[in-house]
Amino acid sequence: MPIVGFDTNTVNTLRLWEATSPNGFDLQLFNNMDYNRAVERQNSAENISRVLYPNDNGPSGKALRLKQQYFFSSASLQDLVHHFVANYGTNFRKFPELHVIQLNDTHPVVAIPELMRILIDEYGVSWDEAWDIVTKTFAYTNHTILAEALEKWPIEIFQGLLPRIYQIVEEINRRFVDDLRKKYPDDYDRQNRMSIIGNGKVKMAWLAIHACFSVNGVAELHTELLKTQELKDWAELYPAKFNNKTNGITQRRWLLNANPTLAEFITKRIGHGWEKDLTKLKGLEKFADDEESLNELVKIKHANKQVLADFLKHTQNDFLDPDSIFDVQVKRLHEYKRQLLNVLHIMYLYNRLLDDPNYNPPARTFIFGAKAASGYRRAKSIIKLINTVADRVNNDRRVRGKLRVVFIENYCVSIAEKIFPAADVSEQISTAGFEASGTSNMKFMVNGALTLGTLDGANIEIVREAGEENAFVFGLKSDEIIKMEAEHSYNPQECLARNPALNKVVEQLVDGTYDQSRQIFKELHDSLVYGVEGQRPDVYYVLADFGAYCQAHEKVVAAYADQKAWAKKALINIANSGKFSSDRTIEDYVRDIWKVQKVEVKR
Repeated sequence: MPIVGFDTNTVNTLRLWEATSPNGFDLQLFNNMDYNRAVERQNSAENISRVLYPNDNGPSGKALRLKQQYFFSSASLQDLVHHFVANYGTNFRKFPELHVIQLNDTHPVVAIPELMRILIDEYGVSWDEAWDIVTKTFAYTNHTILAEALEKWPIEIFQGLLPRIYQIVEEINRRFVDDLRKKYPDDYDRQNRMSIIGNGKVKMAWLAIHACFSVNGVAELHTELLKTQELKDWAELYPAKFNNKTNGITQRRWLLNANPTLAEFITKRIGHGWEKDLTKLKGLEKFADDEESLNELVKIKHANKQVLADFLKHTQNDFLDPDSIFDVQVKRLHEYKRQLLNVLHIMYLYNRLLDDPNYNPPARTFIFGAKAASGYRRAKSIIKLINTVADRVNNDRRVRGKLRVVFIENYCVSIAEKIFPAADVSEQISTAGFEASGTSNMKFMVNGALTLGTLDGANIEIVREAGEENAFVFGLKSDEIIKMEAEHSYNPQECLARNPALNKVVEQLVDGTYDQSRQIFKELHDSLVYGVEGQRPDVYYVLADFGAYCQAHEKVVAAYADQKAWAKKALINIANSGKFSSDRTIEDYVRDIWKVQKVEVKR
């Protein structure tokens, strides 16, 4: 697939792979009217690349995931090695000089033993030389500190599907554990903790860190937590490998293409150049007190809100008021991202509007967009709750014109391009210490939405760039949460006892207010109050941060009342979003990890 750049004559290629069977159709079986068996092989092969990330709650799903990871990794490696041999022969010592393979989280880490297999089995390279090539070729990006995302494959599945690859991993681990015993001769606990194979599982993150010459996180806090918490053993063993590369987004899509009126506003004031160098937006700061510029910015935002309102009216018959505050949370649905905190607050606002006739806040529209992993039951319950609350609130005449809730159907990039330009408030409310980086926060910032968030992931850097006075920061910090977890000092029951309004909202999950059966949201309720499936209650500190979250929303409402002051904050956010371009991110990778020499293509 050709990938055409912006304002350049260079066209790169993205190679995609599809699984098929060379003997997939059995004509004899088909003629015998055994139609299902006639295409059985073809279907089995096509399943590998038909749908990425299948539900892996069961063994068959896990096996399909591993097949996919091996298929795509091996196909890419074989193609890469084939081109190398065609051009340079079998002198593989030159291979790391010409190739760096960046492993994007643990999903493609099986490529490490696969390259060993190709070099040893297919080209007769010795183990030591192959390992030297591999350890100079691979680099690893970690995208999460969540244990569930650091893949650990059951040995029976891994060995059963990939027997030769498992043999190679076993040998890598044997040599590694020998080295650990020499380095930490009396620390048997550390040797067991760091073993790549242990407790019946193959630990892919451990394999990646051991084999790769670089290990990076994707935001300053994330990288620091990897080094001091989740990967502390490894950072002590390989301190020189660890580095940070804060994520970025492309302004060509998320500003120039998605928000042409704002792009024109910017170019009119600072000229072109920001499309390739986002730091040039800093020049907008001198317009922060220019009344004409601020008024125009307000009009652009309102027009974008109208565009989104028209789109949602046409596509899902939802009616939005462009004069209301558009408060938006769009991202993957996961408990740590705390869409649940957001919807509990909406339930609290709804209760307050019904109970207090003197409460008269400005109109607010809460917009959600999210998808949950196919087997993630509790995340799907949160989606159900959001839609149930929306149905109740949006059909209650008593709060009409004050409160509206919208869940955007089939959230995707094309719809996101309409959402980000229209947002007033960017909800970035993950539990501190759990979000690796986030990129929706950057897309909102460059489009002039103000961040309402915790000091988590890249939010910290966003707030530092824009100034804390131009954001709404709330909640526990990561070090406070780490301390509470170490001391086992958090008791959600105390939060409920201190806050009757919160207690009422939580009980409404199971008292028949939103579900007459009182069962649909029981698991959500119990996960907050009692703990479920062996977890302690309120793992993600939703109840602990609820009061501070409500107070932050009050600050949002107060600030939004002064449209000129709000527009100034928005302008300063846009002007200071230059750091968060993917151009800068890639330059960091090029300079520090890939060591790629630039080639200037003459026109």
